[in-house]
This record gives sequence, C-alpha cells and structure tokens, in this order.
Amino acid sequence: MFLRTESFKDFLSFYPPVTACIVGLQIGIWLINWIIPPLGQMIIDFGIGFHYAISMGEYWRFVTPIFLHGGVGHILFNSFALVIFAPALEQMLGKGKFIFTYFFAGIVANILTFVVEPSLGYTHLGASGAIYGLLGLYLFMVFFEKRLIDPNNARLILIVSILGLIMTFIRANINVEAHIFGFIAGFALGPIILKNVQPFSPWKNTRRVSHGNDDIGFDPNRWNKKRYKWKPYLKPIITAILIILVLLGLLSSIL
Repeated sequence: MFLRTESFKDFLSFYPPVTACIVGLQIGIWLINWIIPPLGQMIIDFGIGFHYAISMGEYWRFVTPIFLHGGVGHILFNSFALVIFAPALEQMLGKGKFIFTYFFAGIVANILTFVVEPSLGYTHLGASGAIYGLLGLYLFMVFFEKRLIDPNNARLILIVSILGLIMTFIRANINVEAHIFGFIAGFALGPIILKNVQPFSPWKNTRRVSHGNDDIGFDPNRWNKKRYKWKPYLKPIITAILIILVLLGLLSSIL
C-alpha cells in the first residue's frame, strides 16, 4: 500500500494522475526558483503565506503556499511523502474526493494559522498542512474504518503520526498550527469522505497494464520467483527508512 516498488512509468500508469500532477507542479515551481531566481522570488513574493498581505485582502495566499517550498530538503521530502502516502488514497477516494481532501486540509490549515498566529509579519509555505491532512484521514481509518487498512499499514500510520506530531512541538522552524489543523481537518473529513469507499487494491493496478483482453499481464507467482536469503530483512529495513524519510519531510516546513 505504501511501499513504492514500481518504476516511474508504472507509477503514472498504476495510479490516477492527481498525485503526479501535484508533485510535478510543486517541483516545477521550485526548479524555477532555483534556475531563474528573480522569477522564482516573484512567485514566492506573490504566493507565500504572508499574514499582513492576507489581512489586506490577498486571500489567495490561503491556497498558494501549498505549492511553494524552500530548500532542497523541504521540496524533496514533502514530495517523497506525497509519493508514498497519496497514491493509495487517491485510488480509494477517486480523483474528485482526493483533490477535495488534499486542498481542504491545506487551506483549513492555512486559514486557522492566520486566525491563531497574531503576528502580521508571520510567513509560511509548504505542503505539510495538506500532507498532515492525508495522515489524519488515514488515522481515522485506523480507528474507525479498519476494513480500509490492513494491520501492518495501520501500525505504520500510527508510528508516523505519533512521531510526527511529537516532533512538531520540539523542532524549531515548524508551522505548528498548520500541522495540527491540517491533521484535524483530515481526521474530521473521515465520516463523510470515506463513505462507500473501497479498500486499496493492487489488483486494480495490474489491470491498468493489461496486455490484452484476456491477459492482465500479471503473474501471481512472480514474487515467489524472486526469493533471496536477505528478503526477510528487506521489509523492516525499508519500513524503517520510510518512517525516517517521511518524518524528515513532514518536519521540513520553512517559516
């Protein structure tokens, strides 16, 4: 569900396109800032969550910070977190519900950050509020929609959520309000957005790359053909690396 083993081409084929478009857009904007600094700075100045500008009526700044990022680590790890957690949820919800969930959580996080943070000089940017919203929705599954998530992935969500929320309060330069309110917004959407949703199914992915009308292009024994002595140790190692990288991404908001 969360382990990405497919190639980039298969990733685009397996999953609906929204996640790839969001990641591509935010990386593209970041690259503009890196390659053409004057233009990049204009984009940042126009879109950053600047509370004084918002107080003067520039309400688009509740949305635009979701696409903006600071340093290399910020864009890299937030994009990594999206690639890991968003595809399964996009498949389960469908494009419309997924888009609504992602931007609802991100916008609510930015609005409530503006309400709670009194300083008009306060600035923030990054997709962490929206990403925490996805985690909040997953956590709702863990507690109230167990049919939608298996125990192993439920444990991973619990670990990442708990550690992420703890580190939110002890690491410097974190938009704490965006993390908390994004997480709450995603969790609160659970009873509505998960109604009639079906569990994630890798079989849907295999059907997307069918080689013919009767051949789904999937060998159910292909994994058994690739057993190595070190394979029992591979999953816990990958899981540990995944948790570390995702936490770095979720904690890389630049204020």
